[in-house]
Amino acid sequence: MSPYSESSLKAELNERGYRLTPQRQTILHIFQTLPKGEHLSAEDLHTILKKQNERISLSTVYRTLHLMAYMGILRELELAEGHKHYELNRPYPEHHHHLVCVYCNRTLEFKNELVSNIGAKEAEAEGYYLLDCQLTLYVTGPNCDPANPCDASIPLDAIWFQED
Repeated sequence: MSPYSESSLKAELNERGYRLTPQRQTILHIFQTLPKGEHLSAEDLHTILKKQNERISLSTVYRTLHLMAYMGILRELELAEGHKHYELNRPYPEHHHHLVCVYCNRTLEFKNELVSNIGAKEAEAEGYYLLDCQLTLYVTGPNCDPANPCDASIPLDAIWFQED
């Protein structure tokens, strides 16, 4: 579950001069209930909202995603397909990184404490505190080339990499 409850989100929004609107509540709930490993673009989110008969415009979706990423509620990811994707910004120890196939755009998540430890050490050496660490590796799938894309039928939760 997300570290943001309705009351904590409302308090943080109010502190920053914003209101907790029904649209923001609905969008946060969608991210809180996404399966592990799923990332949404603004268009993906808007499609989900329309299927749920929510009347939230695409421009409101973009503004809400931008605000929630700015506040640190969501992570904004530059993965594949030339547009941003979003996921909940979960607290440590749930930080993870991404493998993105350059041919089929399949995105897999993996955990590796070494990456986060190096990031924290480098930040500390310069007098900073690490808030988030994102590593995206662009790869080719084991059976993937431009003429034969990866098998995207394998469920994402079947491929969850853990630290060695």
